[in-house]
Amino acid sequence: MTKKKVLLAGESWVSTSTHIKGFDQFPTATYHTGADELLKALKDSPFDVTFMPAHEAQKEFPSTLEGLQAYDAIVLSDIGANTLLLHPDTWIHSRRTPNRLKLLRDYVAQGGALLMFGGYYSFQGINGGARFRNTAVEEVLPVACLPFDDRVEVPEGFTPVVSGDASHPILSGIIGEFPYLLGFNEVTLKEGAKQVMTVSSEYGSLPLLVTGTYGQGRTLVWTSDVGPHWLPPEFIAWPGYKILFEQMLVWATD
Repeated sequence: MTKKKVLLAGESWVSTSTHIKGFDQFPTATYHTGADELLKALKDSPFDVTFMPAHEAQKEFPSTLEGLQAYDAIVLSDIGANTLLLHPDTWIHSRRTPNRLKLLRDYVAQGGALLMFGGYYSFQGINGGARFRNTAVEEVLPVACLPFDDRVEVPEGFTPVVSGDASHPILSGIIGEFPYLLGFNEVTLKEGAKQVMTVSSEYGSLPLLVTGTYGQGRTLVWTSDVGPHWLPPEFIAWPGYKILFEQMLVWATD
């Protein structure tokens, strides 16, 4: 069976530190990826996932509709709008380049699938820096972004709630209570969207898993993380982790 092709963009970052030891100091830099657990879970699945770290996506993310259509689904996870808007040819050389957010809108309208997973640079993000509000990507999503920092940190944890039909195909085969999560991006539900899961009532039963359509395509959002820190080891070790994210992709590309 031919596997469906998925492009996962984002989920990488570089951290710098300064170590001070008395009179002396020295800097260090480390590279991190946040998709390792998800990629491992999807390894034996109906999907061939290409992982494009955020620093590569600025240049290599497809700049044509045909390039996007080589994939059955595009996943944006913890990658801000600026990374897709500011190709190096525009940022460094002041040249005109395609607006890849508009291309994503056209991709979905013509039958593609777009998924956005939560994180510090998803939706509107930390300090409002992800900046997807009032963009062509927000236009196709089944939720609307807030105009400011949308993170909701829940250090004590909350248990996700099935808010709609428990027999929804994305939830098929998932038994028992979901493990806890430690945060999410706050968004608002659009008219016509289907809310499958919410956060706990203590946090306003805000959207957690939402599906929708745009033109001929499908869209889906998961407003929490795919790995640490909002998604803890207990969730990753839970058998439903693989089932949940695999069936998100199955639904989106059906």
